[in-house]
Amino acid sequence: MNSIRELLATTRVLPGDAAADAPLLLAHILGKDRSWLYAWPEYRLAPEQLEHYQTLLQRRLLGEPLAYLTGHKEFWSLQLHVTPDTLIPRPETELLVETALGLPVETTLAQVLDLGTGSGAIALALASERPRWQLTATDISNNALDLATQNAARHDIHNICFVCSHWFLDLDADLCWHIILSNPPYVAEDDPHLQEDGLPHEPISALTAGADGLRDLRRIIHTAPGFLHPGGWLLVEHGMDQGTAVRQLFRLAGFRCIETRQDLERRDRITLGCYSPDHGHE
Repeated sequence: MNSIRELLATTRVLPGDAAADAPLLLAHILGKDRSWLYAWPEYRLAPEQLEHYQTLLQRRLLGEPLAYLTGHKEFWSLQLHVTPDTLIPRPETELLVETALGLPVETTLAQVLDLGTGSGAIALALASERPRWQLTATDISNNALDLATQNAARHDIHNICFVCSHWFLDLDADLCWHIILSNPPYVAEDDPHLQEDGLPHEPISALTAGADGLRDLRRIIHTAPGFLHPGGWLLVEHGMDQGTAVRQLFRLAGFRCIETRQDLERRDRITLGCYSPDHGHE
């Protein structure tokens, strides 16, 4: 049984997302798109192709995310390489990009800092939309930075500087940005959701942040004012139940125009604020 028709027939009884993902794995093995499978149902896989498909399908049935099996994920219409060294870019994070693009930045040559860039998704999306912006993208992982650099080269994007740094720690203290944004870890260490939806296969250091999930958000929000131009903006992604706590952190750090925006499912997703040194703390 190695024709496309026969293999597709067996996928209909697979549990969960595996039924929908099996044709995508098959198309990946063959180097075709999904529509090609249905146009050529009698095509028969070579033995090594069949073995590869069966191996990937078994890994998917064991919960490994599709993006790690195929090695790519689309974000903001950009096809990005992904590996288990980084989180898989999520569609809801596009709200962070969309919001940053809509900020009232006074200069067309804005300097932007992406903290914890991972695969480079956020920085690459912004750089592709604003080629005159100068972006700095940081990560504590050299493997992640290598991957992000490769993704930038793949899309011929040259207005990003990649830097190894743990949040602000290794950045020049004299540098300032007009926009700082981050999708940091924000899941509590004992959150039961960490055992669901393929999360056990993703890097735990990029997911969890202390007992309440706010450890890294606290550090970023507290430190960001020292790295922002007057009137600069900070944007962070966070959990759906963290909006109130994150807004309070923004207020304590002296931000104004604080706002939490929701994703398409009406869940709190990102919070932003503007920092003015003469504004004072609320």
